[in-house]
Order: sequence, then structure tokens, then C-alpha cells
Amino acid sequence: MPTIIAAIDPVTRIEGHLKIEVTVDTVNGAQQVVDAKAVGTLFRGFEKILEGRDPRDAAIITSRICGVCPTSHAQAAVLGLDAACGITAPTAGRLMRNLVHGACFIESHILHFYLLSLLDYVSGPGMAPWTPGWNVGNRIGKRESASFLNHYLTAIEKRRKAHEMGAIFGGRLPHSPAYISGGFTAIAKSSQKNAFATILSDLRNFIANVYIPDAERLASLHSEYYSLGRGHANLLSYGVYRENNSGSELLFHRGRLLKGSRDVLPLNTAGISEHVTHSWYDQDTHNLNPSGGDTVPQHPKPGAYSWLKAPRYDNLPYELGPLARMSITGDYTGGVSVMDRHIARAHEALKIADAMQVWLNALPVGASAYTHCSVPQTGTGIGLTEAPRGALGHWVDIANQKVSHYQIITPTCWNVSPRDGNGVRGALEEALIGIPVENIDEPIEVLRVIHSFDPCLDCATHVMRPKDKTVVRIPSTSFTPPITLRSNNART
Repeated sequence: MPTIIAAIDPVTRIEGHLKIEVTVDTVNGAQQVVDAKAVGTLFRGFEKILEGRDPRDAAIITSRICGVCPTSHAQAAVLGLDAACGITAPTAGRLMRNLVHGACFIESHILHFYLLSLLDYVSGPGMAPWTPGWNVGNRIGKRESASFLNHYLTAIEKRRKAHEMGAIFGGRLPHSPAYISGGFTAIAKSSQKNAFATILSDLRNFIANVYIPDAERLASLHSEYYSLGRGHANLLSYGVYRENNSGSELLFHRGRLLKGSRDVLPLNTAGISEHVTHSWYDQDTHNLNPSGGDTVPQHPKPGAYSWLKAPRYDNLPYELGPLARMSITGDYTGGVSVMDRHIARAHEALKIADAMQVWLNALPVGASAYTHCSVPQTGTGIGLTEAPRGALGHWVDIANQKVSHYQIITPTCWNVSPRDGNGVRGALEEALIGIPVENIDEPIEVLRVIHSFDPCLDCATHVMRPKDKTVVRIPSTSFTPPITLRSNNART
């Protein structure tokens, strides 16, 4: 077989716009991926939007980066401003921040497994928009397939309920206006706590009795994916969910794991830098720590192929997300693979739901959730938290009570980064190497790896230009990505 370059463009069933280009060749008699490029096709400019604004605008503006993880950006923004102001949220504020953030995590995890990933393994309903679709194989019988699809429909209701639950204290979801520096805008009532508890109990039952069994059953039917999609196996977490007001205790711990090791290493933000050699940004911003980095687009640029930067820690690529959080905290002791990501995410949802019940019980009724924040003339802050997809950081500088500098590094920029200045692939790119491809026209195996990372390009990119040319395109639906093929550099 000649070497084939296939581009899935755009990748569907994700947030935002992503192109994945894989090179497939015959190795030991079988077709497999021998090279990969992850291409963020749009530009993000939220850092520039914030410059010159009141720092208190950051939580409202950055929560608009994404509709799936808006509370994560709001949380990172207010933590950064809390640090710049030298204040901490009171107990009620900390607990409501956790509860609304937790509601978004549960919503996102249910969304990811059922609506974004399950159809890589189970055929959807035989109607539009699920048809036509790629062949996902026949390992799952009709009865079991019907059960999965029934739960797929139930999941739509459950993720809606998760948003309704978060809106009880958050005012609305997505894009809650309740996250403010110094705490939270709401004051808890007994009726709200009761309403929250009723929905939380229902969601916990769904996670424990439907979601986790479904994830484990799917993994047993496709067990080879426990050995596929490993990648670099470096894991990183900033930690999330404060268990005390100072933030010295976290539900999910901060740290790093190297090459699948169980020895948790410390994490210092000084070790983070953003590479742009293969990104459409000014090379003068290459390898800078986000505290002094900048977002200066440069397109076209020789050797660049993505609007995503390449974040690195001590010049190494890292994978972020539920698998990283659960492994670093010690709650997950499996490996690093496609199925490990799904299983860790399902069990993380249950851990969060259980923690939310504890936080809800501890939430005082009628107590103020706010400590007054006076914006300083000058100041610096870093807000570190986690989005469902992994570690999220906001860096803010204040001068004359205005934002003078802002940088955001999203989890998808880590996971779906292009090659760095040393030519080392990002986490997803590396995870695709060696993946077998049975049918190059429908590389479902590649899609399974991509979706296991739960990429969110809304968090990473925002402005698009149309392509000049299109090559051979296989018809698809919104659930099945189009494929572009090139053979031996010749258009076919």
C-alpha cells in the first residue's frame, strides 16, 4: 500500500474546530499511523480583548470562551484576581464556587461519554442526523446496542439537569455571573439546598448505576484500547476544588507523573513555557513563561501548522484531564490509554458527586459569600484550576487598576498542541502513532483516540478563514467527519 495522508477536517462531535492529519503506512503487514499533526484551525484572542479593561470583567468575559467549561474560566479568573488583591473567599463563597463548578464537570463528563464518544463504538439511530455514518464494527449485539442508545437519550436529560442544578446557586448556566473576585454573588437558602440535593441524588444514581457500568462494559468489549493511545504518558494536574479557604487542601491534587510512573512530582508554574515554532504566532514569543508571554498572531509562517501554541513543562509535553487528576490523586491506578481515559473520567464523575454532597451539607444558610475586593493600582495574580478536560491557568497583571497583561493556557492547548521547538509531538499527536487503521476511508480507530482526550477547541481558537482548495471528500453527517486523502503527496 502506498503511504496515505488522511485529513479528518473538521473533527466532529467536539467543541470547536479541529483538523487531524495522519500519515498511514504499512508496518509489519498492517496499516497504521506513522505520523500525525493536530491542527487548530482558528485563532483565539481573548487575552487581547482583556487588555485595558477592569480586572473584574475577566470572569464574565473569559467564561464566554466556552459553553461547556465556562465556570472553569470564571473560577480561574477570580482566583487570579483574588491573588492580586490579596484576599480569599469566605466559606460560603468557596463552597458555592465548588458546587457550581462541580455541576459543570458532571454535565461535561456525561456529555463526553454518551454524546461525543459512544457513537465511535455503537451505531446511532438509523435516521438523520446519525446517517450516513462510519462502520463501527459489530461487537455489540442488538440488545446491548439498544441499551446503550437508550442511555444515550437519557444522558441528554441528565446533562440538562446538571445545568439546572448549577443554576440554582449560579443564577444560570452556562456563563454564570455569580463568580466574582472575593467570592460568590449568591446567599444560600434552605429551599435551594433542598432543590440542589434532589437533583444531585438523581445524577449520582445515574453515574453510579448507568454511566460507570456502561463505560466498563464498553471497555470490556474493546479491551485492545487499553493498549492503544498511550502517547508520552506524562500527566499533569493543577489540582481543583478547595477543601479549605486558603486552598492548601484540594480534592484533586497538584503535581506531575512522568512516563506513567506513580511517583508524584511537584509542579511550579515557573517551569511552564509556551512554544510557538510550529504555531502561527510571532517567533519572538517562543518559549516564554505565561507570566511574560504574549499572543501575537503571525500567519502565514514557515513551518507552522496550528493556531494552538505548544505548552511545555521543563520542555516536556504533558497530557491533562480526568486520567491525570485521578492518577495524581491516587484514585486511579490503571495505565494511560484510550479506555483508561474513559474509565477514569466516569469514576471521577462519581468522586465529584460524592464531594458535592459533603460541600452542600456544609454550606451555611444565609451567610455572606463575599469578601470585599478593592482592585489594586498594580498587582499580579495566577489563577490555577481544572476544566473537565484538564489544567487551566490564567495569568493577570494590573497597572493603573486595569488589565495590562493577560495570558490563558487551556487544557486543549496542552493536549492537542503541535510540535514544540524541539520537534516533539504534542500529547494527542503522539498518542496517534501506531494506531491500526483497517479502512483508510473511514479511520474510526483514529477518531476513537481523538475523542478520548475530549478536545475543546472553543477554548483554544476563535476566528476562521476559508480554505483555498478542497481535495477528495467523503460525504458525512455532523456526526461523521469528512475525510481528505492524499497518496504519496499526489492528490487523488
